[in-house]
Amino acid sequence: MVRDLFRQGRTLFSFEFFPPKTSSGWESLFATVRELALLEPDFMSVTYGAGGSSREKTHELVVRIRQELGVEVVAHLTCVGSTEEEIVRILEAYDREGIHNILALRGDIPPSLAHHPNPFGVFPHAVDLVRFIKARFPHMCVGAAAFPEGHPETPNRLKEMEHLKHKVDAGVDFLVTQLFFDNRDYYDFCERCELAGIRVPVIAGIMPITTRKNMERMAELAAGMHYPARLLRALSRVTDDEGFFHVGVHWAAEQIRDLLDHRVPGIHLYTLNTSRAVKAICETLGIHHLPQLG
Repeated sequence: MVRDLFRQGRTLFSFEFFPPKTSSGWESLFATVRELALLEPDFMSVTYGAGGSSREKTHELVVRIRQELGVEVVAHLTCVGSTEEEIVRILEAYDREGIHNILALRGDIPPSLAHHPNPFGVFPHAVDLVRFIKARFPHMCVGAAAFPEGHPETPNRLKEMEHLKHKVDAGVDFLVTQLFFDNRDYYDFCERCELAGIRVPVIAGIMPITTRKNMERMAELAAGMHYPARLLRALSRVTDDEGFFHVGVHWAAEQIRDLLDHRVPGIHLYTLNTSRAVKAICETLGIHHLPQLG
């Protein structure tokens, strides 16, 4: 399980994927997964659609990665709008397949529940899902999300750390951060975690900019995240997506170098289901297998 990997005393590396929306994209995605598995990541994770819209695809991809590639895998699980019975069925299915790592998330309210009087159901917060998993499946390894630049729904940073502490106290084994472009935000966040008594590993989330559209999409998805002026200045000098790609890869590689110098517990790369940027980052860092870095 992921919690056991931290005992190796080195920086872990992991990749995140999301299930394809169409059947035609399935084999293309798995070819990418297989290609990146050659870099020997410590684990891979698979996201879960809003309201569980990609539930079956998530399960299929998680199991396939584990069985065909032998890579440790983390299954994302959102609880918004779910019943206890639904969550139990999902977790039992993973348990049967030997999948024991879960990233417990509340999730966004899907459009179908937007006007429901109680859209969150029996799990109004991620901490409720964490408690439920640990009560019913105590052997499972549970991760949770963290927001170095602040959670968009919790403007009070002190309250936010209280909420995070409650999640960790409920049984969270590790945290994975939202993407960030300024490592100082991550280091400051880790210091605040320490002051709050949060002692679990905090994995740093990195997503390389690959195109202008990709950059704009990041800003929409990662509310509260900011772009450092130095990065914006570098991007202002390029005129096409290839230029954006090279700046983004260089920036991500420099972030990773600095994070490694600080001996962070883990680095999680948001791949956007493509291998090019990840491979370019590894080439920039001069490595062929990720364990070389940690």
